[in-house]
Amino acid sequence: MPSFDVVSEIDQHELTNAVDQANREVTNRFDFKGTNARVERAELKLTLIAPTGFQVKQVADILQTKLAKRSIDVRCLKFEKLQESVNEARQEVIVRQGIDKELAKKLVKIMKDTGLKVQAAVQGEQVRVTGKKRDDLQQVIAALRADDLELPLQFTNFRD
Repeated sequence: MPSFDVVSEIDQHELTNAVDQANREVTNRFDFKGTNARVERAELKLTLIAPTGFQVKQVADILQTKLAKRSIDVRCLKFEKLQESVNEARQEVIVRQGIDKELAKKLVKIMKDTGLKVQAAVQGEQVRVTGKKRDDLQQVIAALRADDLELPLQFTNFRD
């Protein structure tokens, strides 16, 4: 019976490379000379640091550009509230990965609305979709891609 998995993952190595490239560009840019602006990474949590809130937004734009060039969808980023103190502004950015329960329910609802004969099973942070026909599975993939979701989705482990 044909099946595939719906997952939401990002390449950790590419994320590291994008953060390094963003830091390199920030240190080389003229408007950031003499400031201690940077992007710090701790697992799936990024911290944007700059002297002012405006410069934090500029660092965020640089980071998003570098992520996009490395084929990481920027929809996986969740920007927290900007925190400003006297001489420094910080913004936490959470890199979201995996499908939570609410998104899994939404995906299952989208699959049911197509009217195709497929079964969806939520397995942790992924959704396994099975069906009798390969064409039905391909139509489900097309329906999920057409729907505008808050997280980027990948379709893996396709088996006939």
